[in-house]
Amino acid sequence: MSKKLPTRQEDYSLWYNELVKRAGLAENSAVRGCMVIKPYGYAIWEKMQRQLDDMFKRTGHENAYFPLFVPKSLFEAEEKNAEGFAKECAVVTHYRLQTDPDKPGKLRVDPNAKLEEELVVRPTSEAIIWNTYKNWVQSYRDLPLLINQWANVVRWEMRTRLFLRTAEFLWQEGHTAHATAEEAVAETRQMLDVYAEFAEEHMALPVVKGVKTPNERFAGAEDTYCIEALMQDGKALQAGTSHFLGQNFAKAFDVQFSNKEGVREHVWGTSWGVSTRLMGALIMAHSDDEGLVLPPKLAPIQVVIVPIYKTGELDALIERIRPIQQGLIARGISVKLDSRDTERPGFKFAEWELKGVPVRLAIGARDLDAGMVEVVRRDTKEKMSLPLADIVATVDQLLVDIQTNIYAKAKDFRDTHTTRVDSYDEFKRMLDEEPGFLLAHYDGTSETEERIKEETKATVRCLALAEPDEEGICMVTGKPSPRRAYFARAY
Repeated sequence: MSKKLPTRQEDYSLWYNELVKRAGLAENSAVRGCMVIKPYGYAIWEKMQRQLDDMFKRTGHENAYFPLFVPKSLFEAEEKNAEGFAKECAVVTHYRLQTDPDKPGKLRVDPNAKLEEELVVRPTSEAIIWNTYKNWVQSYRDLPLLINQWANVVRWEMRTRLFLRTAEFLWQEGHTAHATAEEAVAETRQMLDVYAEFAEEHMALPVVKGVKTPNERFAGAEDTYCIEALMQDGKALQAGTSHFLGQNFAKAFDVQFSNKEGVREHVWGTSWGVSTRLMGALIMAHSDDEGLVLPPKLAPIQVVIVPIYKTGELDALIERIRPIQQGLIARGISVKLDSRDTERPGFKFAEWELKGVPVRLAIGARDLDAGMVEVVRRDTKEKMSLPLADIVATVDQLLVDIQTNIYAKAKDFRDTHTTRVDSYDEFKRMLDEEPGFLLAHYDGTSETEERIKEETKATVRCLALAEPDEEGICMVTGKPSPRRAYFARAY
């Protein structure tokens, strides 16, 4: 193996970047600001995608696909949305290249191939989708319209970090249309719950469900709901959003329906999405100085078996190990039998530890003769010698225990790094000395929110749905405050 990873304590940002690369998750590409997701990283994303897709379909949604390009006139139809994304848009202006007469062997943009109307590469798909919905919705019988798409989007970023912020990223975006505001709000809240369930049950990531302030709201939405998670460096990460769009897009694109009384009305909309940013959350919430720590439900390889052998013994040993491998596979467990004869066991141990495989079995002929197996769990690094006779059932249960333990550890970290503060001085001190979620009173104005952000780099992450109303005094202005908000510095 190459030299050890930088530690989280030494340099958290460098630790993260090195871990993403060395664990074979992703790497920078020839296109500035864009990444290549490597097979091991994509395998994790596929497991996320498969689980979320099942959850969407259980709640009545169907998948479709819409164009990558959005005509500029459509994009600017909903003004707040267009203004919110304008600075991040990549724009196609020409449709052809030609040989450069001044530079043999080179190409240039054909000056005569200018598009009549520029095309925006989608930063989000509301415009193209709502323009399509105009043709799909005529009557109350066409509602609700519950559509999701898995896609890539482009938001031009100059300061990038693998998975967390790249110019192009993968995501899903749900876009739904409803007959009433109440139905649309219920959909918005339901999808927030789906995201929270996925994060907690599958990513082993505790989240705070809440609503964004107007300053942090999605451009074009009436309300934005979110799930917020805490990373091991005390910074928050927005892990998913669900937006109640009101009738803003329906009016911008004239999406109307005839209600049961025959009266024409504009529909009510929602949109909701999570992206490959979840990969960043998974890495930063659980991993350690030796490498990834993956929750078993999302690990591409849940169990790795490393044969311990002497020269000439490998083939015979593998034949004896096969029944164990097959028994685990029969339980639905993904197993890798590392039969490479080019690497020593110590190298393999370190490699699979780096890749975060939840359970490692080291098996030699002597172990099998004695009816025992050496088992190491990745989350605690505990090494056990366990009976061969029960090994399949034992490992199956161990994976459940590891999933539970990883969540419990992350929740304990989140809980011990969530602090109620009452003064602005204490607020600033905590951000620097003990970063995490800070629950503090502020007067609810955009001006105070901007001041706090400017002076401390902390933002209101959300007004938590579970946080009760509590009369207090704004820590900055001394004005009345009806409840505490979750603040943190964030990714």
